[in-house]
Amino acid sequence: MTNPVLAALAQARLRAAPLFARWCELNGETFCPARPATVVQFVRGSAGLGIQQLWAALEDISKQHVSMGLADPTLSAPVARAVSEIAEIVPPRSWPADWKARFDALPHDLQSFIVRHESHREKALRRAQNEAAAARQRLTALQQTNNKDESSPSHESSSQHADT
Repeated sequence: MTNPVLAALAQARLRAAPLFARWCELNGETFCPARPATVVQFVRGSAGLGIQQLWAALEDISKQHVSMGLADPTLSAPVARAVSEIAEIVPPRSWPADWKARFDALPHDLQSFIVRHESHREKALRRAQNEAAAARQRLTALQQTNNKDESSPSHESSSQHADT
């Protein structure tokens, strides 16, 4: 006879994070509390799901552990690196090499935010640089026009007449 409390707890765990719970059952791993190494194995073994579905499963794992007052196994650097391998998000070009190496240890949602933010920032910077270059060209053209007007003979003769 199965303990009804344990059965209810098992059902609650399945509903809270069904993908990971089922994966744990199939692979003989403990669902809760989960070790980061177990989550890494889950991530690598479930890469075929795609990053959106996999990230949703990781959020479910996180919520389940946090709601129970347990350490969140999804926040470890090995889990972040495993997710990065699947998501294939490239660090911003403007970052120094040593910071690019640390980028993979960030959680997926932060990586996505940083890449979007840096992309918008770089576009705004390029737009501002292009506008500044166009303004410099207009200024140069105006200065050249003014210089031509000042050095034209009709302008010189009229200024000579004013002197006499």
